[in-house]
Amino acid sequence: MARPTNRLRLPIRAAVAVVAVLLTACSADPAPHSAGMAAADRSAQSVTPAHLSLTPPADPVRMALPATGAETRWTQGLDVFVQQVSRAATASCAAERGAAVPRQVPLAFIRFFEIPDLDFIARHGTSESAAVPTSAPYASATRPADSAVLRECGAEGKAAADALRDLYAPLQQRWFAELVSLRHDPATVRALRALPPCLAGHGIRVRDENGFFALADARMQTAAPAELPRESSALGRAYAACMRPVEAVREPARERLRTRFLKSHTREIRALRRTLVPALRHAETRYEVRLAFPAP
Repeated sequence: MARPTNRLRLPIRAAVAVVAVLLTACSADPAPHSAGMAAADRSAQSVTPAHLSLTPPADPVRMALPATGAETRWTQGLDVFVQQVSRAATASCAAERGAAVPRQVPLAFIRFFEIPDLDFIARHGTSESAAVPTSAPYASATRPADSAVLRECGAEGKAAADALRDLYAPLQQRWFAELVSLRHDPATVRALRALPPCLAGHGIRVRDENGFFALADARMQTAAPAELPRESSALGRAYAACMRPVEAVREPARERLRTRFLKSHTREIRALRRTLVPALRHAETRYEVRLAFPAP
């Protein structure tokens, strides 16, 4: 599992540094592949390609303040869309000056393992997701942008992204901070105790969830390219199976916590519901970027 493509932006990483998802696992106890893991590898099929959905939730709260794994797909799409708007605004500004901005690293939908989407992970493995759509370059951009254009147009791109983030990010950060309390919830702590024995049944011997992430990272970084899909699939199936009892406890707890959160932030929630979707649709038209979400 490639660490850069899995996080709680909480970072999930844009909205929050409060809740890091793929934590550095000092407690990891990486074990070599056991017979059980080898059996899982043999039975694991190639990772199923993910698709895109263009359908947002009826209530934008579920996109900005996710409480379930499935809802984080909308959050991932929102995060990527804002980044796309920033890039599109920058490129458009440069193209008006006949210049092209340097090619950038492709954007990716980033998983929220603090709120794991177990159905998606079981189907697509630990790192596979849908591909983020890319935009065609501007025909009027005939020369590389110089440093002055990059500064000016980069500021324009940042302003376009900030105009959207300001509608939800402050509230989202407070929501992500609230989720930290569930790490110490007694029912969650008890459920997590069963995780290492369950993973051991799949040939994965670690002391805790962080240990799993460390081991998964190590395996994905050292596996031969041809083995990466099978490795990702085996790891994803094992993680999803063993985390279901944990999520059976945590997901209702997160939804109850969100209900209380909404009641204590009624003014901000009212503003979010009134302004977010119209602003996103306006940005789609202005910057010719589609709001899209990873889908099974």
